[in-house]
Amino acid sequence: MTTKSWIERYRRKLRSSADAVAAIRSGQRVFVQGASATPTLLLTALAERAAELEGVRLVHLHTEGASPFLQPEYLPGFRHEALFVGANLRAAVNSGQADYIPIFLSEVPRLFASGLLPIDVALIHVSPPDAHGFCSLGVSVDVTMAAVRQARTVIALVNAGMPRTHGAGFVHVDQIDAIVEIDTPLPEVKMPVPDEAERRIGEHVAALIEDEATLQLGIGSIPNAVLAQLGSHRDLGLHTEMFSDGVIDLVEAGVITGARNSIHPGKLVTSFLMGTQRLYDFVHDNPQVEMRPADYTNDTSVIRRNHRMVAINSAIEIDLTGQVCAASIGDRVYSGFGGQTDFIRGAALADGGKAIMALPSMAAGGKVSRITGRLNEGAMVTLTQAHVHYVVTEYGVAHIYGKNLRERAEALIQIAHPSVRDDLRAFARERQRA
Repeated sequence: MTTKSWIERYRRKLRSSADAVAAIRSGQRVFVQGASATPTLLLTALAERAAELEGVRLVHLHTEGASPFLQPEYLPGFRHEALFVGANLRAAVNSGQADYIPIFLSEVPRLFASGLLPIDVALIHVSPPDAHGFCSLGVSVDVTMAAVRQARTVIALVNAGMPRTHGAGFVHVDQIDAIVEIDTPLPEVKMPVPDEAERRIGEHVAALIEDEATLQLGIGSIPNAVLAQLGSHRDLGLHTEMFSDGVIDLVEAGVITGARNSIHPGKLVTSFLMGTQRLYDFVHDNPQVEMRPADYTNDTSVIRRNHRMVAINSAIEIDLTGQVCAASIGDRVYSGFGGQTDFIRGAALADGGKAIMALPSMAAGGKVSRITGRLNEGAMVTLTQAHVHYVVTEYGVAHIYGKNLRERAEALIQIAHPSVRDDLRAFARERQRA
């Protein structure tokens, strides 16, 4: 294949956004790339066709930005099918205007390939092609590559502002049916500053992390608080579902080196990225960053092979038996399974691994305890009693692995907010656990 031949084919595929989405028909299922790679221009153009379309289903993980399809005039034509629920879709899912599909992130590619959730069209957001005609999926490989492989039609935003990332996220021009060129910065997600409770949680978690450990962590105040406490550690690695700006300082300081990474020595292995322009500049054409699909990064059999694998996740509430809810508030969907179960189990099975849940002791401005006698009615059990090894709040660390129900109840009460400990003990005594 000559360079000239693919360039000619590329040019023949160039369209306006309106012309590109004209291929979408009523009743089709349309995959939408998510997170910071959400193809907003294509979604806007598709929404403008609302009057002529009916029963189009939009399947995706969390997407950035407001959905144009939730306005009353668009509801007959479109319906979201979320594999993970972000803030922009929570109200719609809980009011019945959109749907949520519970699934582990590691299994989504298999779901597409099996035909149980067939993909007709994939809307993706990629970097410009290289000299050989390969575009990069940039900051969001996750389940997007699986959707590209299954879709009958692939429509791409080719954005000069999309970082070109290394790994397993390349799509050739010949795999794309219509191309819309843009030059637009990606949406930025600013890093929250940890408060005092989160800073103390970060100290407790950091004390559990050994030198040469491999980390999985996400985005938010607690991961930032943990990362801020790791400056004196040595040769940490990264095998994670996603990472953000907080990792950069530790890489540049020589703390995160990946030197003891069992599978990809020296690499920062991840599936998607969210952060500021600093992060997008850091990962652009950076061979240290290894982007992999979610059925690889989140595969328990892969995770457990990492040296001293440490999974750090958070939750909405944990009951005194160790059951974790991280996906709902009562029966109201808040997020989804994502990769939490995959990583907690993988870390628990790893040689020298640690499965950690880290969360503030209180929610709702100090009115609601996150450690509770029983989960709220209707709460989704994200992790069972047997999954978690460590629970961390600002009040310390509860090591509950191998503990009986009475012992783990007392350990969890010790790290609950002091104002609720007596009530929790009374609850535990009622059920003969203390």
